[in-house]
Amino acid sequence: MLPLAWTYLKIGLIFFGGGYVLIPLLQHLLVDQYRWLTLREFLDGVAISQLTPGPLAMLATFTGVRVGGFVGGLIATICIFLPCIVLMLVVGRYYARLKEIDLIRNALDNVLPAVVGLVASAAWSLGATLGTLREWLLLTAAFAVFRWTKVNPMIMILGAGAVGMLLP
Repeated sequence: MLPLAWTYLKIGLIFFGGGYVLIPLLQHLLVDQYRWLTLREFLDGVAISQLTPGPLAMLATFTGVRVGGFVGGLIATICIFLPCIVLMLVVGRYYARLKEIDLIRNALDNVLPAVVGLVASAAWSLGATLGTLREWLLLTAAFAVFRWTKVNPMIMILGAGAVGMLLP
């Protein structure tokens, strides 16, 4: 349980902006390094977590349960949120002053290009796992619907799940 707790404490320290930037890191740690999940389980965990509040944080719970049952899920969940809670308690008090410091503002502005690159890397990494024509057609349809309509992404996620249930 100690490696699980330590891993999610470290992830929690850099977990911001919705978490999608962490998909490559999470895949590396959970699938490649620790082998707590297979690639398919990781992708299933990412997909399932999209149906919950705090999507990628719930991947911590999913992984924890796979590694150590209920206790593992509890430990992973607490450890991914603990750094954020502590940081918000400390920074929240001084936020008004901190946002006026040029050094901090410039650092945050320069994080944006790196975040875009990491999200693109995550998309590439997840896309590389698509193997069937049906998966590629679903990807293309979801992209088109998301790009050129105002359909709620949750509808697309549920629709893709329905397609998977109806057309195995």
